[in-house]
Amino acid sequence: MLNQKLLAILVCPVSKAPLEYRPEQQELVCKASGLAYPVRDGIPVMLEYEARALSADER
Repeated sequence: MLNQKLLAILVCPVSKAPLEYRPEQQELVCKASGLAYPVRDGIPVMLEYEARALSADER
């Protein structure tokens, strides 16, 4: 589980939009940019080249 204070200040580095935490996938999702950033060992990896593109169903 990510700290709620941290989640409140994190934004997508591409779109600057807020992120949604999905604990099942261990990802932070940005619907504006269509990217999902991994969370590894409780640490968000906020690098565009580490993100995966969301499918149409996931958006």
